[in-house]
Amino acid sequence: MKKIFEYPMNFIRKCYDWTINWSKTKYASWALFFIAFAESSFFPVPPDVLLIPMVIAERKKWFQIALICSVGSVLGALLGYFIGYQFYELIGQKIVDLYNLQGAVDVVSAKYHEHAFLAIFTAAFTPIPFKVFTIVAGLVKISLISLIVASSIGRSARFFIVAILIRVFGEKIQYFIEKYFNLLTIIFTILLIGGFCCVKMFAK
Repeated sequence: MKKIFEYPMNFIRKCYDWTINWSKTKYASWALFFIAFAESSFFPVPPDVLLIPMVIAERKKWFQIALICSVGSVLGALLGYFIGYQFYELIGQKIVDLYNLQGAVDVVSAKYHEHAFLAIFTAAFTPIPFKVFTIVAGLVKISLISLIVASSIGRSARFFIVAILIRVFGEKIQYFIEKYFNLLTIIFTILLIGGFCCVKMFAK
């Protein structure tokens, strides 16, 4: 069992170490913005992966870093909305198929008419795949204001909470990550997969 996880963990560990070093460069903010933007519409990796080492590296800039991440994510949500609104058959459907979430799309589409704001906020704040909700929001043409407000609250709450915790406990958190990296990798993967499973279960 250990050998099964050995290669993925080593790979992720190298990515983590690379990110820690790269996050200190002058391009880190742009990279964070792009990842946050892309994750809201099509990219699978959450921006927290870069947000955390950036705040660890420059704890005094926690507010600025969290703000960049939040703004990028909300703007990405608008892209997801536009894809669903205008190009669902051409682009949106392919993204949904990639994550095998067609059943979830059908149910989320129906639920949006009842609880659109709550659905977007929940997806924005939790590990549930946010991109599915932004694309479906455009597909069913919910209020753009609801999307912007719910996304802004949910994404900002998530990223600012993470940034504040790291700002306060930065060195301890860095030590904790270094010491228990393999365990945290497994937990993070479980949460990510769990988010997809939640959407799939919601579709049943």
